Amino acid sequence: MSNASKFGKVAVLLGGKSAEREVSLDSGKAVLEALIRSGVNAEAFDPLERSVTELVNYDRAFIVLHGRGGEDGQIQGALEWLNLPYTGTRVQGSAIGMDKVKTKQIWQGCDLPTAPYRIISEQTDLDEVVQSLGLPLIIKPVHEGSSVGMTKVEKAEDLAQAVAKASQHDALVMAEKWITGREFTIAMLNGQALPVIRLQPPADVAFYDYDAKYLRNDVEYGIPCGLSEAEEQQLQALSLTAFQAVGASGWGRIDAMQDQDGNFWLLEVNTVPGMTSHSLVPKAAGAVGYTFDTLCLAILEQTLTDN
Repeated sequence: MSNASKFGKVAVLLGGKSAEREVSLDSGKAVLEALIRSGVNAEAFDPLERSVTELVNYDRAFIVLHGRGGEDGQIQGALEWLNLPYTGTRVQGSAIGMDKVKTKQIWQGCDLPTAPYRIISEQTDLDEVVQSLGLPLIIKPVHEGSSVGMTKVEKAEDLAQAVAKASQHDALVMAEKWITGREFTIAMLNGQALPVIRLQPPADVAFYDYDAKYLRNDVEYGIPCGLSEAEEQQLQALSLTAFQAVGASGWGRIDAMQDQDGNFWLLEVNTVPGMTSHSLVPKAAGAVGYTFDTLCLAILEQTLTDN
């Protein structure tokens, strides 16, 4: 327990003002309780309710703010300005990781496999999007996480409505080619890819959406993931490369698909993943011997070396 004193006073940043506030409050509460159980002098800090200038009273920060304001480089920039060590990805990598288009552009520039996409604006010819990408499509707000505002489109006549839904959450919307196949997530922890998890939502769910992530209890999580040992190692290596390519570090998650021909496709990066009872990073870490408490300490360790 005494070893926890090396961290000093820790602010667990939770809540915030994004569309993912409620999930962040749940994640932050779980992390806070874990750190306290481990003897860390930790306190909850909600930037929606307190000025970030009050963070000067802490020695370091554990960021569990999901979405905009917490995962996009904004809070990271404030912490850099205050010279306060913090968990996870730095400013630039956070900003890139929160932007699905910028992430894809970097991956494409590195010759990493990611699904074809189109940015959609008011001037975009939606029929031409369907012709170029085919159906089905997935429509996404570019700067949201937790599948907020996303819709699977199977018929061309439904595309405009899906774009309108995504536009309620973000000024920038993208259409992405739908990859039919198996969905996987790969957690990262301090430079290592953890065991791959296969995500299998129930048949009545079109994709691993917000409800499946946080509210339902009938999603199957496969560990082992069902890939061969060689395939799993290939996907882990690909995901680690993709994670580092956007400048992500510390801990996080890559989501990917394997199509029906066995090819892997990178979907997106998550630089502040959920830390709730439904969350994937704790599940992956648990497969290699971490408890939730030791995982939180391992994430916090980064603040002693990276800053």
